[in-house]
Amino acid sequence: MSSRNNFYFLVLLLFICSAEVRAAPLACEPKNGLTRTLRFCRVNLPIRARVQDLIGRLNLQEKVKLLVNNAAPVPRLGIGGYEWWSEALHGVSNVGPGTKFRGVFPAATSFPQVITTAASFNASLWEAIGKVVSDEARAMYNGGTAGLTYWSPNVNIFRDPRWGRGQETPGEDPTLASHYASSYVRGLQGDYNKNRLKVAACCKHYTAYDLDNWNGVDRFHFNARVSKQDLEDTYNVPFKACVQEGRVASVMCSYNQVNGKPTCADPDLLRNTIRGQWRLNGYIVSDCDSVGVMYDDQHYTKTPEESAADSIKAGLDLDCGPFLAVHTEAAVARGLLTEADVNNALTNTLTVQMRLGMFDGEPSAQPFAHLGPRDVCSPAHQDLALQAARQGIVLLQNRARSLPLSTIRHHTIAVIGPNADATVTMIGNYAGVACGYTSPVQGIARYARTIHQAGCIGVACTSNQQFGAAIGAAAHADATVLVMGLDQSIEAEARDRTSVLLPGHQQELISKVALASRGPTILVLMCGGPVDVTFAKNDPKIGAIIWVGYPGQAGGTAIADVIFGTTNPGGKLPNTWYPQSYVSKIAMTDLAMRASSSNGYPGRTYRFYKGPVVFPFGFGLSYTRFTQSLAQAPTKVMVPLANQYINSNMTSFNKNAIKVLHTQCDNAPSLDLHIDVKNKGKVDGSHTVLVFSTPPEGIKSPEKQLIGFKRIHVLAGSKQRVKMNIHVCKHLSRADEFGVRRIPVGEHTLHIGDDLIHKLSLHIDIAK
Repeated sequence: MSSRNNFYFLVLLLFICSAEVRAAPLACEPKNGLTRTLRFCRVNLPIRARVQDLIGRLNLQEKVKLLVNNAAPVPRLGIGGYEWWSEALHGVSNVGPGTKFRGVFPAATSFPQVITTAASFNASLWEAIGKVVSDEARAMYNGGTAGLTYWSPNVNIFRDPRWGRGQETPGEDPTLASHYASSYVRGLQGDYNKNRLKVAACCKHYTAYDLDNWNGVDRFHFNARVSKQDLEDTYNVPFKACVQEGRVASVMCSYNQVNGKPTCADPDLLRNTIRGQWRLNGYIVSDCDSVGVMYDDQHYTKTPEESAADSIKAGLDLDCGPFLAVHTEAAVARGLLTEADVNNALTNTLTVQMRLGMFDGEPSAQPFAHLGPRDVCSPAHQDLALQAARQGIVLLQNRARSLPLSTIRHHTIAVIGPNADATVTMIGNYAGVACGYTSPVQGIARYARTIHQAGCIGVACTSNQQFGAAIGAAAHADATVLVMGLDQSIEAEARDRTSVLLPGHQQELISKVALASRGPTILVLMCGGPVDVTFAKNDPKIGAIIWVGYPGQAGGTAIADVIFGTTNPGGKLPNTWYPQSYVSKIAMTDLAMRASSSNGYPGRTYRFYKGPVVFPFGFGLSYTRFTQSLAQAPTKVMVPLANQYINSNMTSFNKNAIKVLHTQCDNAPSLDLHIDVKNKGKVDGSHTVLVFSTPPEGIKSPEKQLIGFKRIHVLAGSKQRVKMNIHVCKHLSRADEFGVRRIPVGEHTLHIGDDLIHKLSLHIDIAK
């Protein structure tokens, strides 16, 4: 049989098998006479009534075994066991025990790591990726190899460039992270019915979690000391957006303490904020073994029963780990907890399961039952992974228009570096099994003949013994592409960096190869966190620098397409790239965002740090040239005062800024900015309009803060108008030192990119 016939036979066999592979229902099996008439199985009843009926049938011993990720079955009620822990950070993953790649589901589409996708600044792309991931998750659930609860995305702020898990996040800016969070969550959960879920997403790790293991300090013992102001205007912002805008079904509390309290046992953070102020419609879960950590590692309580009681009473509903199953019953017996507290927790988890349809009987009769193996790793899904990689690539330097390379002039390309033939490295961490890979050297080989030399053994690059072959290859090629950077051996969960320099001898290899190169030298940086490449930026022999993050399964194709001009790069950095001198004088353990002149503290992220950088937040070049002009914008806006304060003498107000709670925000006018973007070059390209705001003088808040962005595609020689909607209370308010949101009164400055400035006068309307 020919290879082509073999292929078609396998496809036919796959479809035949897929028709036979179906998951058994978790509960309420229609053929089970035991449960057919039970109220919690009646789909025509309100979910709340069904949940209360089910809880009323459970005894305490059964209840406590449902408080953990590997929830036990309740055979007498026809309920099977369920594994809550699955991951879908940038594709369905097998990191959690709830998902297995096997049989007709050997792999899933592996999109670029989040930090790369964030660089696209494209909210519609993020939602589209979420939709594809949830399609594949539902298909695998239908086939019995995955669950429906996915503990993704990670929306922590990438505060320090050394953080090993920064690659999992959308970057350093709260507005960017918020838009990413809500967009991806909407894609995952779907919007076909407000009380139903396609899958249940989870925003993590709440809150102020951005240190894993640095200089002897680990996440299990770390007490993050954070001001109320920084919590309100930085660390909590993406989580609030997840809940209020994304309508996420779950939030995960973190390992660390915040101001002396474990996050998973802090009622102010959980019960009062997530569920009380933000109105979470879902469950709160611990990071894995967090409840045990607070007792065993942090010694926060004297007994394990106290840890169980404190966490549940604070608002925790589910424990990733066995701790609550082991100790909750004893906590109730000791009077530390009531069974009603346990019922409250179960109400939240069971409600989510019912919103997912897990108590609706036969899955084949439910929405999304049509999804199967043909919907996983489909050509359309894999093409979206390629598009995402292309959109996330950032051109950092292009001296003398070294790029794009030409297939006419550049016939032979030396492809050098420890990441030149990367495959698994390209999908970063919290990944699954990819549908397939195209490495950088394979991608470039589609355009030209390649000479491949690693130059180093791994990214650690501890030896220069292979430099000779790499230098020789560069000397004989028409152009040289160096694919350098990091991988999970350098930056990962439980592995923070101590430096932002390239590891080992990488800098030496880059410089020597560039010096010997006969043609243009292109430096490709594959890494999640920023690296200090000042040496390369200043080296006249290095023509171009490209950052690709971890670009996913199709990364090699995307890299080659950018290098040869098939794709015009349009990504922007979601992080500030600092020099090594910055990290050498600032401890990862200091979570303060704002600079302090009294002790020389430099501040963090572009919002507060004003010192030298290698590349700034939001930076990215193109093969064409765009200009921006302001077509229409208001110059004055009046914010209405809430009725109960109209006759006040205003003595309770800060004269420079009014509390958001004291205004009629729902009636406040939104600001429409109309911006014309013109492509003045000869090639089509994508451009991201970035709008920043600066408050009036005298307001202690970020000097410059992103408040909106939009990515557009503009044909060569044409113009496109962008409409940006700015909401006064949401986008122009700032947190004071007490964590209270206020709207600064006076002249605000709007920055559209780096070259366009607009003044906006904001006043409070106190007239009746």
